[in-house]
Amino acid sequence: MKQYILLIAFLSFGIAQAQTDTRIYDIINNVSAERIKNDITKLANFGTRHTLSDTVSNTRGIGAARRWIKSEFDKISKECNSCLDVFYQKDLVKKDGRRIVRDVMVVNVVAIQKGTKNPNNFIIMSGDIDSRVSNANDFTSDSPGANDNASGMAGAIEAARVLSKYKFENSIIYVGLSGEEQGLYGGRGLAAYAKEKGWNIIGIMNNDMIGNIKGVDGVIDNRTFRIFSEPVPSTESERQRRSRRFYGGEVDGISRQLARYIHKTTKTYMPEMNPKMIYRLDRFGRGGHHRPFNDVGFAGIRIMEAHENYTQQHQDIRTENGIEYGDKIKFVNFDYAKKLTAVNAINLASIAWAPPSPKNVQIGGIVQASAKLKWDKVKGAKGYKIYWRDTTSPTWDNYQYVEDVTEFTLKGIVIDNFFFGVSAVGSNGHESIVTFPSGIIRNR
Repeated sequence: MKQYILLIAFLSFGIAQAQTDTRIYDIINNVSAERIKNDITKLANFGTRHTLSDTVSNTRGIGAARRWIKSEFDKISKECNSCLDVFYQKDLVKKDGRRIVRDVMVVNVVAIQKGTKNPNNFIIMSGDIDSRVSNANDFTSDSPGANDNASGMAGAIEAARVLSKYKFENSIIYVGLSGEEQGLYGGRGLAAYAKEKGWNIIGIMNNDMIGNIKGVDGVIDNRTFRIFSEPVPSTESERQRRSRRFYGGEVDGISRQLARYIHKTTKTYMPEMNPKMIYRLDRFGRGGHHRPFNDVGFAGIRIMEAHENYTQQHQDIRTENGIEYGDKIKFVNFDYAKKLTAVNAINLASIAWAPPSPKNVQIGGIVQASAKLKWDKVKGAKGYKIYWRDTTSPTWDNYQYVEDVTEFTLKGIVIDNFFFGVSAVGSNGHESIVTFPSGIIRNR
């Protein structure tokens, strides 16, 4: 038993020796706060970007905003020798008597950077195009939406500028989604489009408000950000629910694994940042554009600031009782938006450079002092990492790296005391998102 204890101690140390890629540091350094500031300013100066606002003017309204966003993606594509496929994805949304007061075409702006090896595998970064004031149906009043959500949209454009300089194995989508304030219609449309096209969506990183560092409670924090993720997919089967009761996995759905991946990558390459995983789909009573992807079974999380200022969200521009209301450019911290854009960019790159996640991961070892895992071979993987953690730990804390196998037994581990998962590792050192076991290896 003594040798087993020493083995576990040695394997646990491996996590601190994770391989890094110097290109990731270059990506961080190439994200520009100045360009983000210029883009947020441009978007805010369209006056309003309400989903039902003017689509004819070239200077005001959501039509002008989305045409400008497309022109920026087109410009980036031209500079990288047409490396982006840029197009509008749109759906007609009928009047619903609530927040859609008349029929409207909800238009998303999509830019796809195709992968070299797995072009049908997509990792997405999204921002929202639209904005609003106090009355969700007021589509004429000034609604600059500088933080909510020109910051997220500018981040997606900037990530495209930086990452378009590289080649990736998997595809990356940079997208501006519309209709968020009217009921997440843009996300619904793109998620349905992805299903129709048969896209394999690795996950979506929805960015909604990444530019504010001063909360309504007076707290100022330019390093902490939140990652919201649902625990398990809403699309899981009754059989999967029954299995979880006995084998665990209540906090190990695909979206939660994506959140853990982002947490780990950020702490590896940007240790000064404080990623805070929130074990919840979204904020109380609020919605984000990752949800429509979750609703159809895709992994999706929301990245946003840690300390919100509600006087600057969904507010008519005014001064009342000495408080200045409204989502204005003056309240945005561009250096913080740069940091969160870099968080997105390095995670997009890491996932896009990695092999696919293992499939059909199974686990066994009941009433034994060991844990056996097996999985399907992953094309393009040099090896695999078998992870485990305490059942109450939020992160994967220990691993064993293996090569040339698709099953492995961890000795000296009481299986009941830990959760387990497997990732695939490429020859470049980048690894996939961890897969939690979905089946049990039965003893024969």
